[in-house]
Amino acid sequence: MSLKHAVLGFLSIAPMTGYDLRKHMEESVAHFWPADQAQIYRTLGHLAADGLVSVETIPQEGKPDRREHSITDAGLAELDAWLASPVEYAPSREAFLVRLFFVGRLGVDQVRAVLQERADEARELAAVLDQTRTATEEALTDVEPNLEMRLRLATLANGLVHARAELAWAQDLLTDLTDLTDLTD
Repeated sequence: MSLKHAVLGFLSIAPMTGYDLRKHMEESVAHFWPADQAQIYRTLGHLAADGLVSVETIPQEGKPDRREHSITDAGLAELDAWLASPVEYAPSREAFLVRLFFVGRLGVDQVRAVLQERADEARELAAVLDQTRTATEEALTDVEPNLEMRLRLATLANGLVHARAELAWAQDLLTDLTDLTDLTD
């Protein structure tokens, strides 16, 4: 998957500026598909050049003009074709696990430090995702439940489950290491 499909997906919901896209992505999919502002603008440029989005310049008083992007029929066709295509296996690369695999050579204190850092990151991510889930559910109390909303909440729940599992795993490993002395001796 490329960022292109995520951008097309968001634009299928509503027309947006690059700033709007970044904000919506940060609030919803960043825990599994992060993108910075430069990547988003670069992708929007490619999508416009390929005729998958159109751009409307909206003048504003006292501010720079808004460049609002809308998905075109060709963009919807591209998005739908991608959504209907088979899911391709993409092996993940986990730099942290490679680091953990070898960090024992630096001693048990460094292993504990690496694991504690990972546990802290997982705890922080779980807190953010839990807060986002709560806010999203509260915002949807007056909205008729539909398939799209349920799936968006499901991706949030998936991130929360993974963050909590990562935290539990790191804490368990830290506990297992409490009786170890320096392994490099």
